[in-house]
Amino acid sequence: MEKHTHDIAIVGAGMAGLRAAIAAAEHSNKLDVAVISKVYPVRSHSVCAQGGTAAMLREGDSYDLHAWDTVKGSDFLADQDVVEQFVKEAPEEIIKLDHWGCPWSRTDDGKIGQRPFGGHSFPRACFAADMTGFHEMHTLHGKAATFENITFYDEWFVTSMIIEENVSAGLTAINLKTGEMQAFQSKAVIMATGGYARVYEFTTFSHTATGDGMTMAYRAGVPLKDMEFIQFHPTGLVPSGILITGGARGEGGYLVNSKSERFMKNYAPEKMELAPRDIVSRAETTEILEGRGLEGPYGPYIALDLRHLGEEKINERLPLIRDVAIKLSGVDPVDEPIPIRPAAHYSMGGISANIKTETDVPGFYATGECACLNLHGANRLGTNSTSDCLVFGAVAGQEAAKYVSSRGFKELPQGKIVAEERRVFDDILGREGDERVPDIRDELRRIMSENVWVFRRGGELQKALKGVGKLKERLRQIRVEDKGRVFNTGLVDALQLEFTLDLSEVTVASALARTESRGAHTRRDCPKRDDENWLKHTLAFFTKEGPRLTYAPVTITKWPPTARAY
Repeated sequence: MEKHTHDIAIVGAGMAGLRAAIAAAEHSNKLDVAVISKVYPVRSHSVCAQGGTAAMLREGDSYDLHAWDTVKGSDFLADQDVVEQFVKEAPEEIIKLDHWGCPWSRTDDGKIGQRPFGGHSFPRACFAADMTGFHEMHTLHGKAATFENITFYDEWFVTSMIIEENVSAGLTAINLKTGEMQAFQSKAVIMATGGYARVYEFTTFSHTATGDGMTMAYRAGVPLKDMEFIQFHPTGLVPSGILITGGARGEGGYLVNSKSERFMKNYAPEKMELAPRDIVSRAETTEILEGRGLEGPYGPYIALDLRHLGEEKINERLPLIRDVAIKLSGVDPVDEPIPIRPAAHYSMGGISANIKTETDVPGFYATGECACLNLHGANRLGTNSTSDCLVFGAVAGQEAAKYVSSRGFKELPQGKIVAEERRVFDDILGREGDERVPDIRDELRRIMSENVWVFRRGGELQKALKGVGKLKERLRQIRVEDKGRVFNTGLVDALQLEFTLDLSEVTVASALARTESRGAHTRRDCPKRDDENWLKHTLAFFTKEGPRLTYAPVTITKWPPTARAY
C-alpha cells in the first residue's frame, strides 16, 4: 500500500480547512502540509454561505457587545472565554481576506459593508452581496494555492484516523480516481470536515455534508460534544430546502402567515424577524401547526416578503436569492413572497476540542462545524459560523504547526491499515444482502425529521433511537451494486451512511437525556430551561453498545445566565 508523508494532514477543504492550511504554511515554509478533500475545494459546502461574516469593525460596536450577543444567543451554554477570544480575532480575519482580494460589498465611502443579522444588536455582518461564502472560499483557495508547501489531494475519501499510543499518527483514505486505499502518515491531523445535517429530509446542506470527521474521531475514542443541539434555519426554500439567507431579513424582509400578519411580533416583539434562529424557527413551526401557514403543493409554509425592498435593492444586495427563488421555486421576490419553512442547517455540537482546537489526543485538532469548541452553545447566531471557520481555522493551523516543529512521526501500524482496507473493500463492498443504501438513508431522514425536529418529546426520541438502531442492523445486509473500485460512488454512499447512522444515534441519545429546553433543543415535555441541572455540556463516547454520556461544566467569565428575551 502506498504511503504519503506530511507534517500536517488537514481533512476537509472548506473554509476552516483552507484557513488552517494557510496559517500552517505561513508559520514555516519548511512545513509540509496536505489538504485532503472528497470534492474539489471550491465545491465544499462553505461556498453555500450567503449572508455574511460577523466582526466588530465600527464605532458604536464593541468586543463585549458581540460577545454578549453570542452568549445570550447560545442560551448561556457557550464557554465565555472562547467567545471572548473569538470576537477579538474576527476583525483581523476580515481585514486579511480583504487584503487577499475578497470582493466585499462596500459603503458609499468605501468601507466594508455590514448588515443587520438575527440576534445581533449591531449591524456587524460583513458581506459580499448574498454570496459571501462563495467569494471567501475562492479568496482562500487562491491564497492557499500560492504556497509551495501545501499539497492538495482532491477527490480523496478519508475513511479512518489512526491513533497510536494515544497520539495522532495519520489517516487512511481512498483515492477515488483509482479506488486504491492509501495511508497518510503525519505528525498532526486537523479535522475540518463540516456538519451532518443531511440526516434530515428538509435541509440547506449539500449532499456531501455527512459528518465524516466527527464519526472518525468518535470511533477513535475522541468524544463528541453537545450533539443534541441542531440548528434549524427559519428560511429554507420550499420545496428544495436551499438556503434563503438571513440577510434577506437583515435587509428588511418580513415573515408573514396566511393572515398576512408579521407574526414575529407575538414571539420577539423587540427583534421581530431579526430574533435568533431558534426563536424564529419555533415561531414559524407554531404558526404552521396552529393552522396559520399558507397552503401550497408541498404542504404548509410561511411567506418571506421582500417586495417592499424594491427591485433595485434586491438586485444589489440579494441577487442570488432572486435567481434561486425564480429558478427553483418559480417565484420572483420582486413581485411575490418567497415560500419558506424551517430547514436543518447547522450542528452546534461536534468533536470535543478546547480553545486552541486541541482534542484529548496529542496531535489531533478539530475546527469549523465538525468541531465543538463551546463557541455557539445551544444556538449559533447567524454569520458567526464563517467567522468561526476563519478564526479557529487559523488557530488550528498555528497550533498544529507549533506542535509538529518538535515532534517526530509515529510509525503507522500496518495491522490497522490492513484491517481498515478489509473493512471497506471486503466487508462493506463485499456484502451481498438484499438491502439498498438509498432505502436506509431515506428511512433515516424520515425518522430524524419526524421525531428529532424543531419540537421534540421524550417518547418520539425513544422511537427515533430504536429506529436508528434497527437501521444499523439493516446496514449489515446491504449490497453495493457497483463492485468496481474507480469512482465507486455507491461505496462512498455506503460509507457516508454508516457515518451518519452513528451521528444520528449520538444526537438522539443526547437529546433524550437532556430533560430541558435550551436554544435549539426544545422539549415539549420539558418546556423550561433548567440551569440547576443542565447548565453543562454533553460528552458522548463511543462504545459497541451505543454512546456513553458524561457531562462537563460551562465556563462563565462575565455574563451569568439570565432570562433570554428579544
